[in-house]
Amino acid sequence: MRYFALAAPFLAMIFAQFTFAEEPAKGNRLRLETSAYLQMHAENPVDWYPWGDEALAKAKQENKPIFLSIGYASCHWCHVMEKESFSDQEIAELLNKHFVCIKVDREERPDVDAVYMLATQIMSGGGGWPLNVFLTPEGKPFIGTTYLPPNDREVPVADGQAVAVQPGFSTLLKRVELVWIEQPDQLREVGDNVTRALKQVLGRPLLPPDLAESDAIVRTFDRTLEKEFDPRFGGFEFDEANDKLPKFPQPSYLYYLLKRAEAGHATSANMLRLTLTRMAAGGIYDQVGGGFHRYSTDRHWKIPHFEKMLYDNAQLLSIYAAASETLEEPQFAGTARGIADFVLAEMTSPEGTFYSAMDADSEGEEGAFYRFTPQQLQQDLSADQLRLAEQAFGMTGKPNFEQKYFVPQYHGAPEADKLIALKERLLELRNQREKPFLDQKVITSWNGQMIRGLADAGRILNEPRYTAAAAKAADHLLKTAANNDGRLRRTPETKGNQPTAYLDDYAMLIDGLLALHEATEEQRWLDEAVKLQATQQAHYWDETGGGYYFTPDDHSDLIVRGKLFTDGALPSGNAMAVSNLKQLAKRVPANADEYNAWVEHTQKASAVLLNDHPNSTARMAAELVP
Repeated sequence: MRYFALAAPFLAMIFAQFTFAEEPAKGNRLRLETSAYLQMHAENPVDWYPWGDEALAKAKQENKPIFLSIGYASCHWCHVMEKESFSDQEIAELLNKHFVCIKVDREERPDVDAVYMLATQIMSGGGGWPLNVFLTPEGKPFIGTTYLPPNDREVPVADGQAVAVQPGFSTLLKRVELVWIEQPDQLREVGDNVTRALKQVLGRPLLPPDLAESDAIVRTFDRTLEKEFDPRFGGFEFDEANDKLPKFPQPSYLYYLLKRAEAGHATSANMLRLTLTRMAAGGIYDQVGGGFHRYSTDRHWKIPHFEKMLYDNAQLLSIYAAASETLEEPQFAGTARGIADFVLAEMTSPEGTFYSAMDADSEGEEGAFYRFTPQQLQQDLSADQLRLAEQAFGMTGKPNFEQKYFVPQYHGAPEADKLIALKERLLELRNQREKPFLDQKVITSWNGQMIRGLADAGRILNEPRYTAAAAKAADHLLKTAANNDGRLRRTPETKGNQPTAYLDDYAMLIDGLLALHEATEEQRWLDEAVKLQATQQAHYWDETGGGYYFTPDDHSDLIVRGKLFTDGALPSGNAMAVSNLKQLAKRVPANADEYNAWVEHTQKASAVLLNDHPNSTARMAAELVP
């Protein structure tokens, strides 16, 4: 995209020297927030504001640039930057004197995150969390970056013989401020250009190209997946020459493969089978406690990034359960049960709804809860258990993590009863440690996905307790998620001025209710889905261009109102909406014509991506599989 380099000339200008001093603030406004992530920054000397009218008005009134920092409670590098930079008095003085500082929980405000993550990708070609973006007082982005160390540091250059100086966060702050003083018009121009690009991308053309034939789109995506597929270890996007590139499960890809496998496509079935098998045997799956970690730090699925997210486990639960039936692989049913049992034991509230995430860190270190030293194993396991730990999990010989620790991976074990006892013993030892932080935020959309996962698992695996858990969560969510006017909230269990619900919250809760209707045949779940679809239609639908906006028609504190069609860790709300409408058309024949018309208009609105880049919207492409 031609906008990627818009900010490059000004980044070169921005690096110079400048120093300031000011009395640090003691605590900040984030003490009043309910978000666990924002509370983690409440004692920072930085004068943080939450996103809202007060901060935006202050920036305009004082003509100061905005420093916007976005993260989430289980993000490892967010914790690192909080300790290194946002707790540092000198850095806080720079921020407080020359910027209006806003801290955002991306899980509470995915709309803010989506706009400024895309802006950062436009400006730099990459993104991630913590996301740190500099904005004009009007909220237009002109520089975006992710984690930075607090101070400059030397890094090796390509030839390995020389070093270069990488500017640290404090240097960047000084240089941004200097350019804002001396050449603000140039930074505003960058902000204007990036904002125009955002509107072009997020708004999508009012007259998109004609949608290609479904078969052509499916064939294009099939070829793309075959090229990206790792034929040795499963999964996608790998480098034969570099085993250390991270690898993500990519549930939207797996869902597409599942739909193709159900339609009899053998290549898709084989790719799905290998990927699910390798993931379930690797360290990305918690062999002791169940559930999947966020991603693998290597091609082999061996060593995970240790955070556990509800949305990953929700999607993978449904996929493993369905694949156990479609591919006739009973071991996938065992993995599905491991996911479901972990979530019910560790991530479920007393009311039955589901918490959002478990941190990667504990005791100040990443993965400390999940790893074992050789000395611990020798001390705490019997000789028979050590033998089985070696056979089943490879927990002898050279440690596989940081040269000191074992992260269990499944190597196979014929003694099923003894393996259960070994897992129980390892779990007992693990539970004596400090557990990772659990973010108890309840998010409507993610709960909808877990309702879907448990309902599917209950139906396919003949486990009524999973279906009952899904129903309990749905009951409580429907009672607490709606405001007095029937509109959903993003985080229903917290008090105060709630963030509004987004398209994903409606679409994914509807999807969960439809799964419950399929599992139980109870009419009330279908009735609730129909009501929520009507509300979604009234407040999110684009009458002109088709498809659904991410934010409702009465939510307007961002520089652009966008429609999102691409999948990320979560499927796009528009793809989920298409899936829901197709199911509703079958189950509510009286409204079928209307539902099918909305499906057609939404798919046409996504034609730019479906025609040329179906891999970016895999869940939408899956709805084209015959």
